[in-house]
Amino acid sequence: MRLKLLVLTALLFTGISVFAQSHSNEMGAQTDNDSYLLQGSDRYYTDGFFMYFRHALAVSDNSNLQNKVLGFEFGQKIFNPQSGSIVNLQGVDDPKLVDRPFAAYLYIGSTLNFLYSNESNLKLSAQIGIVGPNAFGKQVQDFVHDNFGFYHPSGWEYQIANNAELNLSAEYNKLIARTTAVDVSFTSYVNIGNGFSGAGFGPLLRLGNFNQLFNSVSTQSSAIKKSKTTALHEHELFFYYKPQINYVAYDATIQGGLFTARSTNSQEITLDKEPFILSNQLGVAFSTSRFVFDIAAIFHTKDVKEMVDAHQWGSVTGLYRFK
Repeated sequence: MRLKLLVLTALLFTGISVFAQSHSNEMGAQTDNDSYLLQGSDRYYTDGFFMYFRHALAVSDNSNLQNKVLGFEFGQKIFNPQSGSIVNLQGVDDPKLVDRPFAAYLYIGSTLNFLYSNESNLKLSAQIGIVGPNAFGKQVQDFVHDNFGFYHPSGWEYQIANNAELNLSAEYNKLIARTTAVDVSFTSYVNIGNGFSGAGFGPLLRLGNFNQLFNSVSTQSSAIKKSKTTALHEHELFFYYKPQINYVAYDATIQGGLFTARSTNSQEITLDKEPFILSNQLGVAFSTSRFVFDIAAIFHTKDVKEMVDAHQWGSVTGLYRFK
C-alpha cells in the first residue's frame, strides 16, 4: 500500500514544473486504502487498485459537444470484515467476527464520456469481471501483509464464492451555479448489473482554480482533442466536497452471486446490505500540462446491516497526459 502511494507521490513532484498545454491521451493509476487516513484501521473496503487509459475523440465544430472521451480500465477491489484476521482469543478463526464478507472484485471495463457546451456530461460505462476466489483478493492481501510488515490475514475461506458479472452504469453531471472561485454542480449515477445495482445523487462543491466541466479533473475529461472554448485556468488547483445519498439494490460483494445457487459444501458467508448509504468525499485536485492528480478522503455510513462501524478510506489518483 505504501509503495503505491510513494510511486504516485514521486510522479507528483516530477510533474509540477511542466508548462501547460492540451493533450488528447492520458494514462495512470488510482490506489485506495484505509491506511492512507492514518487511523490504524484495516477493515471493510480495505484496498483498491485501478489502471486507466483515456483518449479524447474528435468533435465537430458545429456540435453541442465540447469533448468526447473514450476510456479503458482495469481494477481490483478487496473487502474484509472489521479486521483482515478473524482469529479469536482461542487462536482459531471465528466466523462470528465476519461483519462484512471477505470478497474481491476484479474487472476490465470501458467508458464513453459525452461532455456538452452547457457543462453537462453523460458518462456510460460497462464492466465485465468476477467476484470470488478467482479475483485473487486473498493472494494480493497475503502478499502485501506478509512482505510489508503487517499481520497475516485469516478468514478468506469464508469469502464470497465465484460469480461472473456484467455491470453497466450511467453518470450524469450538470453545472448549477458559478462565481469566480466557487461553483456547484449536480451529480448522479445509476448502476445496473448482476454484481452492482443502485443509484445515487448529490451536489459537488468546488473552490479554487477549476475549469469547465467539459475539460476538468472533476469529470475525468482532462484529456481533450481540440479545445473549442478557452479554459478558465491554465492549471487546475481546487478543493472539493461531494456529499451523496446512495440507494443499493444489490451488491455481490455482500450478498453473493445474484444468479448463483449456494453449494451445501460452501463456507461462503453472505450478509444483508443496507439499502441506503450516505457518503462524503473531501479532496484536492490539480493538474499541470502533463500530470493530473486527485487526492481524496471518503467517508461511508454502514453498507452492511451487521457491520459494527462505519468505514472510510483514502484515494490517490495520478495520470500522465500525452499526445
